[in-house]
Order: sequence, then structure tokens, then C-alpha cells
Amino acid sequence: MGKIVVTEFVSLDGVMEAPGGGEDYKHAGWTFEIDRGDEGDKFKLDETLASEALLLGRVTYEGFAAAWPSVTDEVGFADKFNSMPKYVVSSTLEDPEWNNSTVLKGDVATEVANLKEQYDGDIVVHGSARLVQTLVDHDLVDELRLMVFPVVLGSGKRLFGETSNKKPLRLTDSKMVGGGVAILIYEPAAKQAKESGSG
Repeated sequence: MGKIVVTEFVSLDGVMEAPGGGEDYKHAGWTFEIDRGDEGDKFKLDETLASEALLLGRVTYEGFAAAWPSVTDEVGFADKFNSMPKYVVSSTLEDPEWNNSTVLKGDVATEVANLKEQYDGDIVVHGSARLVQTLVDHDLVDELRLMVFPVVLGSGKRLFGETSNKKPLRLTDSKMVGGGVAILIYEPAAKQAKESGSG
């Protein structure tokens, strides 16, 4: 079964809007002002090369689809993004142009649960605030990877919204990279309890 991995750039106050620019947000591109170092770059490259598919909300998908097809790089980041299967959750998108793209139109929780059955590896979610909040609320996130930048942005789309219940997490890994960027990796605490046989 596949694993839903949510990976995000976030500020200290939880903002995840337009970290790489390209959107109508006053701090668009804010992550470029803080060095994440070679180790941070390697973390993102390794993550991408290990991904089996992308799962995106419509806004993030359209931003990626506008940017990535024209990108080339020597390390294979763009090639991987452009070639792997992509799934976009949208009720309005009819004909996605980015190659290997499929629109998921039904109930999000059901569609994502079905998607997990089709893969063995990581199905990775970038950005996609509304989608992530839905996945968290339905306990469909298997791993949460946060690259936390030492800045308070003060406004913008927040990563977490209201949930129907509390969602205990367990920190499985952490490290500092570049100019004080923290990489924090969490998984649901319930998953840990289940695996250890105590739940």
C-alpha cells in the first residue's frame, strides 16, 4: 500500500502560502531569502527522486503545471516531476495538460484511499493547503515533512485548519540545515502505537 507524504515549506507562524513565488501574495517567494544549504537541497532532491506519484490540489497543480514542463536540470529533479504520475483533486478541472495527470473528482477521502491501494511507495503532496487539511482531518496522512523557516510572515494561508478532533503526532526525525531551517518529520502517533502492538 502507498504512503501519503505531505511535504511543506512553512514559516514559524504556520504560513505555507507561495513559498516559491508565482502567486498574488505579498511575501511570495519568501523561502528564497533564507539559505537551506546543500543538506536542505539534498533532502528535497532525495524526497522527489523517491516519490512514486504526486497528489495535488488544483491551485498548486496549476502552478506546477505552468512552471515544471519547461524546466531542465542536471540532477533529475525536473525530469522526475514531469514524468511521474500526477493526481489533482478538483471539481472544476476538466482536461489537465501536464503529462501523466489524472483528475480526482469524487469524495476526496475515498479517492485518496483508493489511490493508496494502487501504489507501494510515496504519494507526495506539495502545497495544496485545502487538500492537506482534508487529508489530516480524515487521518489519511502517513508522514508529515515540514521544512520550517525561521521567519514570522504575519499573514497568509496557514498549513493547518480546524479539525474534527485532535491529531496526535510523533516526531520521527529532525535536523537543522542551512541558515537555521529545521526539518521536522512526523507520523501519526496512532500509527506508532499500532506498529508497536500497544494500540
